[in-house]
Amino acid sequence: MASIFTFDHEPPRVSSPWQSQSGQESGKRPQPERSVSSGEVLISERSDAELDRLEAEPQEGPIEYKLHLLLRPRRAYKSMSTTTKVAGSQQMRLARDPKPPKAASQPLAVSNQSRQNRLRHLTTQLLWRLQQSSPYPATAKGDLVIPRLPEDNAELAILEEPRRLLPGLEESNGALYEIGVSDDGTFVGLTKDEMDESMLTLKVMAASLGCRVEVQRMKAVGTCEWADEQDAKGGQVHHSDLWVAEALVMPILSSKSNMGSENIEDRDNSVRRGASTAKQLRVSLTGPTTSGKTSLLGTLSNGALDNGRGSSRINLLKHQHEVASGRTSSVAQELIGYDGMKICNYTTDDINSWPDIHDRAENDRLVFFLDSAGHPRYQRTTLRALVGWAPHWTLLCIAANEGGPTFSGVHPLSGANGATGEGIAYRDLAMAHLDLCLKLEMPLSIIITKYDLAQLGPFKGFMASILSRIKAAGRLPKLLVSNSGNGGSLTTIPDEDRTKIDDEVVSITSASGNPLSVIPVILTSAVKGNGIGLTHALLRSLPMPPPPTSHDFVGQALNPEQPAALFHIDEVYDLPLSRAQPSEGDGLTESAPVVTGYLRFGNVSIGDKVVLGPFPADEDDSRNLLPRDHPSPGYGLSIPHPASAEYARLGSRNPLSALAIEGEWRKATVVNIRNLRLPVRTIEAGQAASIQVSFEEPNEDVQSDTGTLFERPRSSRPRIRKGQVLAIPSQHMLDTGLTLQASTGLIASFKSAEIKSLAVGSMINAYFGMVRAAARVLRVTRQKFHRGAKQSQNEDIDDVFSMSDHGEPAELRRTRSETDVDEYKSEYHVSLELLTNREWVELGSRVVLVEGSSKDRSGLEAHVGTVIEVTE
Repeated sequence: MASIFTFDHEPPRVSSPWQSQSGQESGKRPQPERSVSSGEVLISERSDAELDRLEAEPQEGPIEYKLHLLLRPRRAYKSMSTTTKVAGSQQMRLARDPKPPKAASQPLAVSNQSRQNRLRHLTTQLLWRLQQSSPYPATAKGDLVIPRLPEDNAELAILEEPRRLLPGLEESNGALYEIGVSDDGTFVGLTKDEMDESMLTLKVMAASLGCRVEVQRMKAVGTCEWADEQDAKGGQVHHSDLWVAEALVMPILSSKSNMGSENIEDRDNSVRRGASTAKQLRVSLTGPTTSGKTSLLGTLSNGALDNGRGSSRINLLKHQHEVASGRTSSVAQELIGYDGMKICNYTTDDINSWPDIHDRAENDRLVFFLDSAGHPRYQRTTLRALVGWAPHWTLLCIAANEGGPTFSGVHPLSGANGATGEGIAYRDLAMAHLDLCLKLEMPLSIIITKYDLAQLGPFKGFMASILSRIKAAGRLPKLLVSNSGNGGSLTTIPDEDRTKIDDEVVSITSASGNPLSVIPVILTSAVKGNGIGLTHALLRSLPMPPPPTSHDFVGQALNPEQPAALFHIDEVYDLPLSRAQPSEGDGLTESAPVVTGYLRFGNVSIGDKVVLGPFPADEDDSRNLLPRDHPSPGYGLSIPHPASAEYARLGSRNPLSALAIEGEWRKATVVNIRNLRLPVRTIEAGQAASIQVSFEEPNEDVQSDTGTLFERPRSSRPRIRKGQVLAIPSQHMLDTGLTLQASTGLIASFKSAEIKSLAVGSMINAYFGMVRAAARVLRVTRQKFHRGAKQSQNEDIDDVFSMSDHGEPAELRRTRSETDVDEYKSEYHVSLELLTNREWVELGSRVVLVEGSSKDRSGLEAHVGTVIEVTE
């Protein structure tokens, strides 16, 4: 599977054929007065007299036409008024001759076996219909248990008690049964006793799957005559009406008997887990193209060696053009679990999907991989995996046969089309990836791939340059070579590999308490299997970071305006609200998009009230409603970071309140959560997940202070985009009415003098959180620290290095050594203006600035700093 966020964007909807025939809009939920609890029968109040047939039964989807659901043969009828219908100009006989009843002398065991087989067949058919209407195409994994039928039909009622919901049906929209209707849509009808028996069978079928039955409508469509054997001699004939019925089968998501009054918070514990109990390590794979990242990941996750031509990576590629070119261009995801020394991947028995991996590694560890692109043309994808997803660890893959290709005209910002230029050598591109990982100061491991193809001379020189670059950054490389031989086991971690990782990596990081102290370097081959067990041992033993909090970057006293939970949005899927999710009476819309990403801090549960944004403000936003003599409150205001001089000037004053702009933050309710495809009720800080939300309808009128009512047009459904956030407001925000603050700019601090290359007024790309935004450089200021003094002095770069008529500047009169010391100790502040949207920017978070590259650059030459101030 190529992505954790795989949905069927348009699953077959449960749409009543009665509504489509009468011209009503399909796909809507049944009205409450037409939906009754199981056990009751509703006769439709609206007129269906004009309907004498339905459209033919669809071959796929959740609608099923059934002439009957009897576990016995139908009786023989003398006449039926519905057996001949006229369809257009063609007249045909639709009812088959009924089968005669079975002889009374037939053995009971044979009869029971026939009834049992029919029940199994009908229940399996219902299960397939329920799966058809689920937005998640994965099949149910639980065992289908068909209840044993009693000998007496009257005892069937004891089987109506619902069982536990079959896993995989949690988001099903249900299955619709048209009973008494032939396959071509003609109303044939059942007598009252036959309809009751059919409904009882349907309830038994639904109960075995953990579902319930709601009768949507019943209609009399004709009459019939029949004679029982004992009455035939006397000439007595029975008359009865013929009925058709529509019944909806729905998953039971609550243990309450009154299904109509259930709350989202009261979901049955047996359906979803509270939260995943396995530790979850998020790992990004990066490295230049042709370095074998995807092939390595395929071998790790599928437990199969590569054939040397990329066979192990086929199942991980998301797009057809990636398969054709062999070049990854997107961020693909994969999951591996560990249960002790056992590797839980697709080679393990009974593992077919990610929820199976959750089950096997429930008490141990999960490793969630993000496989990024390596070609410089897809530099944005690389930074998305390294910066946006905030991985706990990064695996940098570098091919041992480093005499790779040269890339020409590679960067989209340079405007080159790839036709000219000397291009970038593989070695330079590999070093660019290494330099970026070192600048980001993230826990790092280097995986040397294609070790079986290495040439000793060039490989030794290349490795020497890599190790030297690591040591120059003040970090310790540890070269690790597996002792388990070629291949080894792909299902368990060898003891010698586990011991080597514990002795040379885990013990050092544990002693220092710093995961940045050591950079493991492992030699691997996805074809021969070298180092695969050692890589698994490393992933199994890498130290887990502590759970993140809202004050990891800036303390609570200095930054109190933090939400209770913050979720960074990466991808968005547009899905309708499931029928299994209540919507009536709670102000929620029918649309329920799914947002994917990771939870920065806090907890999010089903039923939580959240806000999403920032969205573009409405055309008639709140500022337009202010009097003309009232200054706009938002421009020029900012919340400073405690490291800035502005904060020192403000002293103990409270930070400025966030500016509320109409429509910028939209309220919603969480209706569904999946943690790495596992249905859960809660996700915890640091976990990756997909969250389905239902927006609340915004107010259409706004009352001004003067009492004038301003009319607003009805707002359309907001369009979620990558880089936005989902947040739960803190109690302080709820009490004071404050909203989250979206920013038009920021000020970032940089420790490297390389930032001086930024020209004032130049255009750059800024990466922070999941945001990639175009920005303009407004100011670059050096914070010069004098020796022996605590205060700092702000100096514009242009003023520091300019000449004037008053003589040589003091900076140039210093000795070279003094200048170098000041450069080393200096801090640079860069003011940026965001050009496209207002964005959520967290104080203290990492920001990466990337300039437009030329044909001889990789596009990964970035400046890494920290946000110290945000501007409204």
